[in-house]
Amino acid sequence: MSADFPRFHGTPTYLTNEGLEASVNCALVLERPLLVRGEPGTGKTLLAEAIAEALAMPLIRWNVKSTTRAQDGLYVYDTVQRLYDSRFGDHDIDDIRQYIKLGPMGKAFASTERAVLLIDEVDKADVEFPNDLLNELDRMRFFIDETQQEIVAEHRPVVIITSNAEKELPDAFLRRCVFHFIDFPTRELMEQIVRVHHPDLEASLSDQALEAFYAIRDMSRLRKRPSTSELVDWIAVLRRAGIGEVKLEAKLPFLGTLLKKEQDLVAYADQLAGGRRWRS
Repeated sequence: MSADFPRFHGTPTYLTNEGLEASVNCALVLERPLLVRGEPGTGKTLLAEAIAEALAMPLIRWNVKSTTRAQDGLYVYDTVQRLYDSRFGDHDIDDIRQYIKLGPMGKAFASTERAVLLIDEVDKADVEFPNDLLNELDRMRFFIDETQQEIVAEHRPVVIITSNAEKELPDAFLRRCVFHFIDFPTRELMEQIVRVHHPDLEASLSDQALEAFYAIRDMSRLRKRPSTSELVDWIAVLRRAGIGEVKLEAKLPFLGTLLKKEQDLVAYADQLAGGRRWRS
């Protein structure tokens, strides 16, 4: 990679490893979307924020929902507002351009500076949604039918796409992406992450909290294992409550900060009652 090409090495608050940095930098060189998968709480969305911070680029978010269409990311024609103005307003409704609202992808293409475009949770939408993005992502341009205007990207945005693997993504879409799976942090990396968020945390509480946290994650029958953000929140609550020691027991303080499903609370209690040993 040339010296003048932007490279990503994480940020003071977003810790990375060589594999993740290599994937981001590969996507930057190839100018292809980076598709990121991993279990919830592994920092997929925060990665886009970290890239924008590290490369000093604006971040444009597109939070995908089950009803999202690819067209929504380009632009929408606000016919309702135009109808309202025709009846009650004093606008020149013949100027259709004022009723064209660029979506997140449209804004990224029209930006006068290179931006980071986050397409968050792409697998929430219809199965055809990823394929519908292909043409515009490849060509970096799109046409507005209502105004006969073509929007051409002056700067190709850095596209970060996250997925929770709720649906299989089309092969044609995958071929156009650089892929990275974010593994759950090791105990050593998690210690560093905790230190970033709680720099003055007592070593004893940090060790005990991490030991209990990973023990809970290793329990069988859990439907939703606690994530990094939940560990950070749990430690914050423990400190706020003045609790300096924790151990794995039925009355673990603020257990609801870590486990969010009734079935998991039952599984936790059953495993402790059954006397099963947990891994440290």
